[in-house]
Amino acid sequence: MSSIVGLACVAPTAPVREVPSCLLPRTMSMIFSATVVRVRDGLPLSASTDFYHTQDFVECRKRLKTLAQRLAQCPGRGSAESCDFSIHFSSSGDVACMAICSRQCPAAMAFCFLETLWWEFTASYDTTCIGLASRPYAFLEFDSIIQKMKWHFNYVSSSQIKSSMEKIQEELEVQPPVILTLEDTDMANGVMNGHTPVHSEPAPNVRMEPVTALGILSLVLNIMCAALNLIRGVHLAEHSLQVAHEEIGNILAFLIPFAACICQCYLYLFYSPARTMKVVLMLLFICLGNVYLHGLRNLWQILFHIGVAFLSSYQILTRQLQEKQSDCGV
Repeated sequence: MSSIVGLACVAPTAPVREVPSCLLPRTMSMIFSATVVRVRDGLPLSASTDFYHTQDFVECRKRLKTLAQRLAQCPGRGSAESCDFSIHFSSSGDVACMAICSRQCPAAMAFCFLETLWWEFTASYDTTCIGLASRPYAFLEFDSIIQKMKWHFNYVSSSQIKSSMEKIQEELEVQPPVILTLEDTDMANGVMNGHTPVHSEPAPNVRMEPVTALGILSLVLNIMCAALNLIRGVHLAEHSLQVAHEEIGNILAFLIPFAACICQCYLYLFYSPARTMKVVLMLLFICLGNVYLHGLRNLWQILFHIGVAFLSSYQILTRQLQEKQSDCGV
């Protein structure tokens, strides 16, 4: 018996295939925090509730917020590292997902989590709601889904997650994410070369008061007026090409107010510099165009178009910028 045991002890063993670290079972958290932001202005749409309050983590969160302001100039995937944490981001369209992970967290795991989070968020909210969001964390209820996904990626090792991570790993090998240094985020934050800090005035430049019921009514009426102008202008253009060329003034009198109505809709929904001057200019185009069309339109039609233009102008000028709000503890 002892000889058998001895033989068993010295018997050669088969070589063990090394398992990628991103596919090993996990006993500790690697993804600590996640945030969903709007790419064009860095507005945070939703975020996980954070239970980590170390100095390094708080500093990493500040860098994440600074980096969010630069996503429009960054490629689809990227990473930045601090002392104990890494920031990863993945964006597509006007939605980006960002995460603070431990430095031991494999990149494939982080980007697989971010991509899954992106699909879940965009499936829950349409692009119109995302585009019209005017306050930070407008979709804070999505936090519960973020927390479930964090727990799933941190502690559950399913075959579906493994398969997704293997696919992401292959993509990262072909096209690695851009690596941002701490100096990059410091420059964006304005702490070098005497630049004005980017984070000092991000919200007032882009966030406006919520849309009101009267504002929505003005948008609907404005779109209707724009459609009427476009239909009449195109119809008149087709007729004029076959009959005469002296109708060019009437065609422009339809199409210019059409463009002005579209501009009014944009000015109401989004902030723009020199807004008052643009509003007055659009109103002038609409009024002059409708006066010129006297004869093709009766008095009531002209008054309706001009009245809608004045209502839209009033709504644009009374919708003010929204003051910066707190982060609501997330």
